[in-house]
Amino acid sequence: MTTPSEGAAKAASSTSRAGRNLPAAIGSAVVLLAAIALCLATFDGFPFVFLACAAICVGIWELGRGLASAGVRLPVEPLYAGAAAMLFGAWFGGAPPLATALAVTALAVMLWRLRLGVAGFVRDATAGVFTAVYVPFLAGFVVLLLRPDDGVWRVLTFILVTIASDIGGYAAGVLLGRHPMAPVISPKKSWEGFAGSAVSCMVVGWLCVTYLLDGDWWVGVLLGALAVVTATLGDLFESVIKRDLGIKDMSQIVPGHGGLMDRLDSLLATVAPTWLVLYYLVDVSSTAGL
Repeated sequence: MTTPSEGAAKAASSTSRAGRNLPAAIGSAVVLLAAIALCLATFDGFPFVFLACAAICVGIWELGRGLASAGVRLPVEPLYAGAAAMLFGAWFGGAPPLATALAVTALAVMLWRLRLGVAGFVRDATAGVFTAVYVPFLAGFVVLLLRPDDGVWRVLTFILVTIASDIGGYAAGVLLGRHPMAPVISPKKSWEGFAGSAVSCMVVGWLCVTYLLDGDWWVGVLLGALAVVTATLGDLFESVIKRDLGIKDMSQIVPGHGGLMDRLDSLLATVAPTWLVLYYLVDVSSTAGL
């Protein structure tokens, strides 16, 4: 029979220096990546739009849950509808429907909030418009990445480069981390971890752009250098939100990671710059990834 002290020791042994339960975190990551790969591999990646839409709706729910702890009433219904309109609009029509759907969603959020009266209107409506931009609008850029003939490989490049930031930063931070980057915001982040993120991002960016997209090597290095900055800022940005709301995680829906937004933060911050770099510096190739 396991004693309480033995149980605590086992729990501690499965939790890394960075504060994660590694077995649970790895298992969750494998499941999520398998779902993404399956969706990208079928019907030209169209199922991925459904997966992204579902993930974004969960992210909106998590933000609403977190904001509620601070007394903010997030108008989630128009945000759910707006998320679907933005992502599917981006798939079928590109950037113009994405931008139009954002504008309509912002208006719908304000009109929906009117039903609850005057008190707190500006606070709640502002939170709703912020959420519309931060979550579904930024996520729409991953659908824009998916639209070209080599879109599946562009999305894969984006995901791998962003993941490289997390893995490289985690490994270097755990092994070498000594100098905190932003102790008030995220005590576990270190400059050594940032250096590890930078190296891994640029290497993965170089490999992906060169071998998956038939692009120039320097574009991959540039993409990696840009991604490490945006991914780190996205993570810090999410940490600021959670500290301001007085919560540790957005939810516990992803074992070992916390909430889905705790994993989407760096992706959302990185996707638009990635789309920009690849759109202007890498030609669409029908033989990419082969």
